[in-house]
Amino acid sequence: MIPEGWERTTIGEHVHVLTGFAFKSSDYSDGPDDIRLLRGDNVAQHRIRWRDAKKLPQEKAQGLDRFALKLGDFVIALDRTWIPAGVKIAEVNEADLPCLLVQRVARLRSKPSLEQSLMRQFFGGHGFEQYVKSVQTETAVPHMSPNDLRDLSILLPPLQEQKHIAETLEIWDRAIDKVEALIANARAQKQALMQQLLPQGTAPPRKRLPGFSGEWKEYSLGSLGETYGGLTGKSKEDFGSGSQFITYKNVFENGFIDPTNVGRVKVEQGERQHAIRKGDILFTTSSETPEEVGMSSVVTHEAEATYLNSFCFGFRPASADKIRPLFAGHFFRSAPVRRRISALAQGSTRYNIAKSALLKLKFHLPDADEQDALANVLSGCDTELSKLKGQLAVLRQEKAALMQQLLTGKRRVKLPESEVA
Repeated sequence: MIPEGWERTTIGEHVHVLTGFAFKSSDYSDGPDDIRLLRGDNVAQHRIRWRDAKKLPQEKAQGLDRFALKLGDFVIALDRTWIPAGVKIAEVNEADLPCLLVQRVARLRSKPSLEQSLMRQFFGGHGFEQYVKSVQTETAVPHMSPNDLRDLSILLPPLQEQKHIAETLEIWDRAIDKVEALIANARAQKQALMQQLLPQGTAPPRKRLPGFSGEWKEYSLGSLGETYGGLTGKSKEDFGSGSQFITYKNVFENGFIDPTNVGRVKVEQGERQHAIRKGDILFTTSSETPEEVGMSSVVTHEAEATYLNSFCFGFRPASADKIRPLFAGHFFRSAPVRRRISALAQGSTRYNIAKSALLKLKFHLPDADEQDALANVLSGCDTELSKLKGQLAVLRQEKAALMQQLLTGKRRVKLPESEVA
């Protein structure tokens, strides 16, 4: 039942959807006053990144004013719109201006009938991510069309109620922003501690824990174990039920696998698939940027009949005496090791890492006892991070539940008497 005064409509009725202009690579320039071009490669999940930005000379930008982006516009990549890490949609900030919109990217700008702050809630919610996943094509280059965006169905209240709904949800956004800032600070403190306790390249650690003085020995990753692949031969229909599998996002976001955050996939008896084991180190094989390729996560729980997604591969140490699981979870996420892994990335629009290259990577390790001691110290940092992440998860769940109620009219905001018709 539609609440009184509300309407069932589509985003296209209340949002201007514009795609960018076609350009030639021969037009690229790099002058200090040239205009940046916002391409699909520049759009990440909830942020715009200007690494390897392309520019257009001022004189060639003449007559392209309609493609100039403004503060508060939303931009969404139309190719590979949904990636395992989420939807490639971002809001334009002051630091992004000036810039021009190019082909295969859509700009979303609210019309007077839709409160800008409420549009932000529509495009930032879980429901929009699920919609994008449902309409994105399964071609060699998955994509969605501008009409897919325009056809998104929504329930829309009157403008006065839109404003107050957005203000209510923004209370949760501010609380979420505060906790995210605390998490970022805790991560920075942990990285600073790792810079002292772990080697920086071939240099020894700046600081040793009391009671340890033994030499750190050099190993190649390949000398410590062997790799295995993720799921193979699966189609969209195979997912949603059946055995557990570790998602790309779980590996990407966590130094240690979260056993509660799994997907489901049908695996028939006798089917040749690799199951993960406790102590395995899982690596992502590709990403939108070289800095994010080869992210690692360690399995620290007993995993029975649990598989790995096809965008990752697993590494199984031959012995836990050479590389301890808890230590590995911190070590492979440390800044020096991440820089060395990122340097192995190959690609232009999407970056990949070869298992063979990663297996040749050499690094220094202490003995098992010192690894355990270091892991205990760094795990103390993770305890604080875990508490903060728990708070963040609760806030996000509360906001998602509130959005579901407010954006369907099941729960109404109370308007000031002066605004009641």
